[in-house]
Amino acid sequence: MSGHSKWATIKRKKAKTDVGRAKAWNKLIKEISIAAKLGGGNPDANPRLRAAILKAKGQSLPAKNIDSAIAKATGEGKGIVMEEPSYEGRGPGGVAILVKCMTDNKTRTVSNIRNIFNKNGGSMGESGSVAWAFTHKGVILVDGTKYTEDKVMDLVLDAGADDMSTEDGIHEISTKPESFESVTRALEGAGIEMVSAEISYVPNDPVKVSHDDAQKLLKLLEKFEDDEDVQDVYHSAEISDEDMDSAE
Repeated sequence: MSGHSKWATIKRKKAKTDVGRAKAWNKLIKEISIAAKLGGGNPDANPRLRAAILKAKGQSLPAKNIDSAIAKATGEGKGIVMEEPSYEGRGPGGVAILVKCMTDNKTRTVSNIRNIFNKNGGSMGESGSVAWAFTHKGVILVDGTKYTEDKVMDLVLDAGADDMSTEDGIHEISTKPESFESVTRALEGAGIEMVSAEISYVPNDPVKVSHDDAQKLLKLLEKFEDDEDVQDVYHSAEISDEDMDSAE
């Protein structure tokens, strides 16, 4: 997706109903909990936890919820063993879709993911069938109305970012996964707030889809997002603002 599409997606998520927001927050809390359980509760010493917290803050998860998730995860209880499978497939218009999950029951999860694909105009593929269509990278968004392009660009490039572009008042910074930490720390050190910061899967060649396919795809994505085992969904479609708005 273009930077504009990324920003449009974030705005759409932030504007969801309370029920939708609660579901999104639950996924964020799950990721924070697993990261803390695996690597400890100190984000300075746990890059995965730090990334999860940055993402959570970008979606307005309250600090008390973040602290609570870390405290529970690092407590004495061992909890449930979670796995993190990924599933791939095609959606309406042949769009590549990558679904990242977190589950305590892979049999349940794979069945649910396959059903969502099949019942909503998509088809589930084999492992590796569409992963090649994405690049794993850090994506950081900064409000361009608050911070000038020159100031942000010089800072992030010196910190190891690969590129930065500006569209619709938003600076989008891309990094290699291994440079994500140094770039976000550089922004924080300079007092620059991040609208969003996450290690994502970005499509190599975004595909423009028709209005009808866009509407079908957005419904499919909503079904994935509503599934409690799904953490993130990535796709290769380039969806217009008009199609985004008409799906609200």
